[in-house]
Amino acid sequence: MTSKLGRGALGLIITWVFALAAQSTEAAEPDLAVPLPAACAAKTDVLGLSRVVEIDTTAGPRFGASQYKDNAFLEDGEVVLTFDDGPAHKYTLAVLDALDAECTRATFFPVGRMALADPETLREVAKRGHTVGLHSWSHKNFKSISTAKGKEEIELGLSAVNHVLGAPPAPFFRFPYLADTKTALSHLETRNLGVFSIEVDSRDFTTRNPGNVLRNVVNQLKTARKGIILFHDLQPSTASAMPSVLAALRTGGFKVVHLIPKAPAATLPEYDAVLAKEFERRKGVVASAAVSEAAAGAAKGTEASGQATPKGDTPPVAASDGPKPRPRAKKPFWRPAGDDWQLRGYIGDE
Repeated sequence: MTSKLGRGALGLIITWVFALAAQSTEAAEPDLAVPLPAACAAKTDVLGLSRVVEIDTTAGPRFGASQYKDNAFLEDGEVVLTFDDGPAHKYTLAVLDALDAECTRATFFPVGRMALADPETLREVAKRGHTVGLHSWSHKNFKSISTAKGKEEIELGLSAVNHVLGAPPAPFFRFPYLADTKTALSHLETRNLGVFSIEVDSRDFTTRNPGNVLRNVVNQLKTARKGIILFHDLQPSTASAMPSVLAALRTGGFKVVHLIPKAPAATLPEYDAVLAKEFERRKGVVASAAVSEAAAGAAKGTEASGQATPKGDTPPVAASDGPKPRPRAKKPFWRPAGDDWQLRGYIGDE
C-alpha cells in the first residue's frame, strides 16, 4: 500500500511503502530501483528493509532531531543508515558487503574530491542500490568560510558526484561537522536540496576499536529508540564493526527505513565547467606521475642489469656526497597539505 503525507509549508511529501500485516502475513517488498540481492528472497534471518520513504526536497526541508525538529518521519524502532566522507575503496566495499549480507540499504554522503579520487567505488555504491547524496566538495567547516566559498563547496561537490555517477545524485545534503549556517541553509532552500542531520552518532572517527562503534550505537539507541545513524565509510573501525552493528539492530528489533528522492538534484552549468577542467587537470597530473615513475623504474632496472644507457637517453646524474634530502611522502590530491579533516580519526592510506 502506498500513502502520502504532507508536511507543513515546506511542501514535504513522503511516500511510505509498507506491508499491511492485518491483510497479509507475507511482507510486501518495497519499490526499489535496484532490487536487493537475489539471495535475499530466501533469507528470513536478516535485517532487511521495513519501508521506503520518498522525500520531496522542494524548498530544502531539514531532517534529524539533533538539529532540526520540523520533519520527524520515523516511527519508534526505525532507523536510517547513513555514511559520510567516502568513498574509500577498501573500507567502503567492506561496508557494502555487510549491507548486502543483511539485505538492507543505506544513504551515502560522499565528499566531492573523494568521489573524483575513487570514482569506481562510488559507482559501486550506486550500482548496489544505495542512495547517493552530497557532503560538499572538500569537507570545509561552513562556519569558518565565506558565503561565496560555502556556495562553491555545495555546488562543486554536487557537480563532482554527478560527474562520477554519470547521473544526478539525490538532492540530500549533509553539512561537514554538521556545521550549518543561515546563508548556506538559505542557498540549499533555493536549490531544493534537503538537509540531513542525525539522531545517533557512532563516533567511529574517535576509535580504532569496532567494539566501541557497536557500543556507541547500541547505547544511544537505548535512549533514542529511533533515528538517523551517522557512520563514516572511510573509517576502518566502521568497516570492521558493520556486520556486528547490523546484527545488533536485527536482534534488537530495529527496522531499517531507506530514503529515496522524489526528484534528483540538478547541477549548475558554471560549476560543471569548473569541475570538468579540474578533472582533466588532475588526470594529467596522475598520468604525468605514472610516466615519471615508469621511467624511473626502467632506468633503475637498466642500471641494475649492467646494460648501457640507450643512445639518446639522458644518463642518471651522479649522487652527491652530501646529506640526502628526506623523500616526501606522497599525498593524494584529496588530502592537501594543511587540510587534515580526515586525520581527525584513524583513516588509512589505502
